[in-house]
Amino acid sequence: MKSPEITAPVGSWESLTAAIQAGADSVYFGVGILNMRARSSINFTLRDLVKISRICRKHNVKTYLTVNTVIYDSEIREIKRIVDSAMKNGINAIIASDQAVIQYAKTVGMPVHMSTQTNITNLEAVKYWAQFADVMVNARELSLEQVAVISRAIKQQKIKGPSGNLVQLEVFVHGALCMAVSGKCYLSLDKYNASANRGSCYQLCRRPYRVTDFDGEVELVVDNEYIMSPKDLCTIGFLDKIISAGVSILKIEGRGRSPEYVKTVVSCYREAIDAIREETYSREKIDRWLDMLKSVYNRGFWDGYYLGQTLGEWTEKHGSLATQSKEYVGKVTNYFTRLKVAEIKLESGYLASGDRIYIQGPTTGVIEMTISEIRLDNIAVMRTKKGDVCSIPVPEFLRRADKIYKLIQHL
Repeated sequence: MKSPEITAPVGSWESLTAAIQAGADSVYFGVGILNMRARSSINFTLRDLVKISRICRKHNVKTYLTVNTVIYDSEIREIKRIVDSAMKNGINAIIASDQAVIQYAKTVGMPVHMSTQTNITNLEAVKYWAQFADVMVNARELSLEQVAVISRAIKQQKIKGPSGNLVQLEVFVHGALCMAVSGKCYLSLDKYNASANRGSCYQLCRRPYRVTDFDGEVELVVDNEYIMSPKDLCTIGFLDKIISAGVSILKIEGRGRSPEYVKTVVSCYREAIDAIREETYSREKIDRWLDMLKSVYNRGFWDGYYLGQTLGEWTEKHGSLATQSKEYVGKVTNYFTRLKVAEIKLESGYLASGDRIYIQGPTTGVIEMTISEIRLDNIAVMRTKKGDVCSIPVPEFLRRADKIYKLIQHL
């Protein structure tokens, strides 16, 4: 069986490098404001497409540009400019849901992936959209059994996309889930006149709520305060079943997440796919991957609806349940290639021998390491303080202005 493709979320240059380091087969990202993470991530510009495309081609990584918001008449010209630029710069496909985008992409020959916002839940929908797209991102409401039925029918009926190849199915395997139907939510629009369907979600569903009567005399608090905020999807424990269902592309959510989130999650799913192929996929490995996944941003994990569960599982608190966090301490001011030593200016807090750190930068990506030795004025010390310029051995090449973060463990 052919191994599925891992597509990774990219919301910054650091995340792009991290995704490549971790073994992603493809990356997806947005430009400007016409994408579903316009508010929650630092989006690229059209000018960045040249560099993104060049970097990804060098590493044999595919590129998918998200143009998946609701589109208004006043934005048609901008949409055409985005699609034309994607074509010019060799972007592999756009991810879209609005018919205006899809139709224009078809006229200029730009490959399309159907966004989860189109809510594809059955074979007839696949047949319809196959005239426009080679890849269908299935609705998150589907069970694996339903996905498998659609996958088998595509092969049996030889349903092909514009490229002439059989239509491929893509599903989300990890990251945030939303109470809305395939992302179609109007809470932010109702409260703030900021549409989640245009990338401006204020995440009202992630907040705790009380129920109070109009007279203010009775107040109820439900057992779980976060009754509208699902735990994050995590499928690493049954990834073999997802692959067996005939899925071609595994999508990781998180364009608004940190570079270390991207690297950690992609690395875990890369290892899991390789283990399934090599028939070494085991409970012991799954537990180790879960520990790694818990170390970065998460709201707790559940299986989603893939295994037939009809009711969601709700997060227990606001924000992340990650078992570790990072604290900014300084930046790289020089790197001595021959000595493999980095010079660091401490701008906050302190560093000590034995500390675990992240080193992050647009080209460096994410390096995680333990400080084995630390020196001030070429004298070994156990600890530094804010304002010090120290040096530490780092075997990988660093760049000036790379940021240094100390890892903080949480019980």
